[in-house]
Parts: sequence; structure tokens; C-alpha cells
Amino acid sequence: MMKTKNRPGVLALLLVLGCIWGAHALAQDDAATVTEPAAEADAGDLVVAPQAESQAETNVGSGSFLSVVLKSGPLGILLWSVLFGSAAAGVYFTVDCLITVRAKRIIPRRLVESVTQAMGEGDVLLALKSCENEPGPLANILSAGFSHVEEGFDVIQEAVTTAADLETETIMQKLTWLSVVGNLAPMLGLLGTVQGMIAAFGTLAEGAPDVNVLAMNISQALFTTAGGLTIAVPCVAFYYIFRNSANKIVLRMEAMTMELIKDLRNVEVVEE
Repeated sequence: MMKTKNRPGVLALLLVLGCIWGAHALAQDDAATVTEPAAEADAGDLVVAPQAESQAETNVGSGSFLSVVLKSGPLGILLWSVLFGSAAAGVYFTVDCLITVRAKRIIPRRLVESVTQAMGEGDVLLALKSCENEPGPLANILSAGFSHVEEGFDVIQEAVTTAADLETETIMQKLTWLSVVGNLAPMLGLLGTVQGMIAAFGTLAEGAPDVNVLAMNISQALFTTAGGLTIAVPCVAFYYIFRNSANKIVLRMEAMTMELIKDLRNVEVVEE
């Protein structure tokens, strides 16, 4: 009887032990299943890592200025060529103005002294010869006046005024070219900015954008803007500096001219 009564308890105990063993086995299977993808992931990392490393090595220097210029396309390369040409022109005109727009070059002291001495002696031909020996803006103006000495002082003044206007315009034209470069460079930079933004929005319109291409387009836009401003700022600054200096020199030249020709009212020309 006791054995019959204990049989259900034994069966229940065996059932509990079987459930515990089954749960333990199932847990081991799940752990093995999780471990296998992890191992596969590790193996995948081992395979993908060299690709990622090679891609990182490929992207090194991709945002540099030279790479932006070379990857900007035919229109971008043409635009950068024009910008570089503008920079070279700006340097050339700046150096030219530094050399030519100077008081010592426009109003040579030796010419002023020789003409003053010749006019003090009343020798117009000697003054004209001094102008021929010292070519320049002031010499051209004085030569125009001395060449009409026989026609009266009114004609001399008119000739001097015309020659002074011509020489002043010649001087200012040098500065005008510098101003042209200063105004053109930002427009070229703006054109490059528009080109880069158009390319960037075109990349976005394709759906999932390539980050590298998008960044390159934006870099193109910003680099061209910076390039145009880098060229324009010094050119505009030098333009106003040279313009103010040229205005002062022109005023001095006109005053010096009137001072030198005032004695022509009573000069008589003697042919040798």
C-alpha cells in the first residue's frame, strides 16, 4: 500500500527533474545559437576591417584644396583657372602701380630743376630738350606747352590742359585694371559657389546621397568663395591706396606745370 501511495510522488519528482533538465538543455542551445552569430560577426569584422581601413586610407587628403580643384569637374577647373589668372593679374597690376605711380617717377626732381633753370635763363629750347631727355608724364605735359610757345599763352594753356588730362587718364587706367580684378574675383567666387550648391542639391535629389560627393560639392562652393575674396580684398585695398596717392601726385603735377609755364607769357623764341 505504501508503495502504491508513493508512486504518484515519485512520478511527480521525475517530471520536475525532467522539466529542469529540458530547460537547461534549451538554454544551452540558445547560448550556442547566440554564440555562432557572434562568431560570424567577429569573422565578418575580420574581413570587413581591412576594407574599412583601405577606405580610410583612400579618403586621406580627399578634402584638401588640390583634390577639391581636381574633382570639381571641367567647369570647376575652368573657373579655378580664371581665378588663378585673376590672382596673377592682380599681382602684376599691383607691382606695376608700385613702380609707376610714384612722385619720383611722375615728377622727376632733375627735370624740374633743369626746366626751372632753363626758364630762368629764358631758353625755351633748352627746356624742351630737357623734357626730351627725361620722358614721363610731366615731361609730356611741358613739351606740349613748349611746342606751342609761338602761338600765345592761351594756346599754351589749352595744350597743357589737354596733355595733363591725357596723362592723368593714363595713370588712372592702371588703377582701373586693379579695380577690375578686385570686382571680378568675388563674382567668380560666387559663380563657383552656385556651381557647388547646384551639384550638392543634385546629389541630394538622387535619394540616399553619397556623403563624400556631397561634402566635395560643398567644399567646392566654399573654396571658390574664399578664393575670390582672397584675391579681391588686397586688390580693392591697393586700388584705393594708389588712387589717393595718384590724385595727390596729379594735383602736384598740375601745380608744378602752371608754375613752370607762367614765365612763357613774355618769352621770345630765338632760333639758333
